[in-house]
Amino acid sequence: MDKPTPVERIQHVLSAIANIREFMDDTSLEAFTSDELLQSAVKFQFLIIGEATRHIDQSILDKYPFPWHIPMSFRNYIIHSYHGIKIDRIYFATTDLSELEEVMRSIIKGEF
Repeated sequence: MDKPTPVERIQHVLSAIANIREFMDDTSLEAFTSDELLQSAVKFQFLIIGEATRHIDQSILDKYPFPWHIPMSFRNYIIHSYHGIKIDRIYFATTDLSELEEVMRSIIKGEF
């Protein structure tokens, strides 16, 4: 299996963001905390975001002001703290994806 290109990785991030938005679709915190299937689906999308971002060339990321450590660290938080994840952190992260989406679209326009 070939490694994804940088453009494909950015598309993976954008797709994961779209999936999170579709999955959440006006879901309340209370509904989210009681739906383990939804939590699992959303956490997986955040893993994709973090992993794909981690594999985009740092020289590209450096050109675009964004706290790149956040999606990568969030991926690590989900993977390594799976036993003690504060589910409200996941919920609130779903509402804070617009800036990441915007910068990913800017990278595609500016680099490819």
